[in-house]
Amino acid sequence: MTIDPSRLHKPNFGYDVTVSKLLIHPIKSCRGLSVTNARYTPEGLENDRLWSIVDAVTKSVITAREVSKMVLITPQIETDDNSPYGGVLRVSFPEDSSCDSFEVPLHPSEEMLKTWQSFDVAMWGSSIDSHVCEAVPLSSGPSKLPSAILSSYFGKPVHLVFKGRRPRDCAPTAAFPELKATAVYQDGYPLLVLSEESMNVLEDELRNQVGKQGVDERWRTDRLMIERFRPNIVFKGAGPFAEDMWEEIAIESGPVLDAPGILIVSKCVRCLLPNVSPDTGVRDKAVPYKILMKVRTGIDPANKMGPCVGCNGVPLGEGVIRLGDKVVIRRMVGSVGNDADTNSS
Repeated sequence: MTIDPSRLHKPNFGYDVTVSKLLIHPIKSCRGLSVTNARYTPEGLENDRLWSIVDAVTKSVITAREVSKMVLITPQIETDDNSPYGGVLRVSFPEDSSCDSFEVPLHPSEEMLKTWQSFDVAMWGSSIDSHVCEAVPLSSGPSKLPSAILSSYFGKPVHLVFKGRRPRDCAPTAAFPELKATAVYQDGYPLLVLSEESMNVLEDELRNQVGKQGVDERWRTDRLMIERFRPNIVFKGAGPFAEDMWEEIAIESGPVLDAPGILIVSKCVRCLLPNVSPDTGVRDKAVPYKILMKVRTGIDPANKMGPCVGCNGVPLGEGVIRLGDKVVIRRMVGSVGNDADTNSS
């Protein structure tokens, strides 16, 4: 059984399209944080994926694709206007790990970064300048070396690194071959957007596949949580997979009616990472990847065999996004200019 085509690609322009969830992931592949508002720049949401964990030997970024229990590492942001670093990033671990929590400066100063070891790390063909976080006495307790604690959790030498100042260019896309954009430790682009209705359709399809292709009986009732797909901005009101048809949107916050646009530069081709439960760190043998392969291939013209869920975005300026903000659809795929395809919804 496949998804009913009548449920797809029909933006509800007569209704409100609003922001229903905002998620940031301070450390790549670790647990995300749900927030009520977030500043953004052309490199994404503030504090999103500024940190990463790398193999100390190969200098390559480690993700939950290889080490699924990474999703159980919990970063918390504690802001402090009186701190020279704007606050701290507190990192904790599952109780059964026997790993101590630690904290690091939320925004290390330039002077601090100069004292940290630096090197380029490898990720998806990119060479990213990074700084190894050293022990920092931020509280009254003894200093704790993040790399030592993380190495104990991973069972091999690793480092916690902070993104350096050198811009990391994003690759051009089929829709935007002249794209000029930069990112930090995101896989490819600054933002990932996804609609609630898209997730509802996938969950319905999942129910239909229980007992087939290794889909366990528990999926008759278990929810397919949107956090598995690690989006930044979640919408509601647009209709299933409406984001596939957007080329530029804007998110209007309060009385501001001229927010910078967000280019929807490409579909997001999914790997097996969404199979990892964000609650348990256990990888499902089938869900959702086998469902996606059944109903979401042929979406991306650059990778027709890859299953797509959500879209990659690039902000064209700076601003603030809040839950409940209205989404303005400025341009649809295939449109010319910003005329009849500009819809406030």
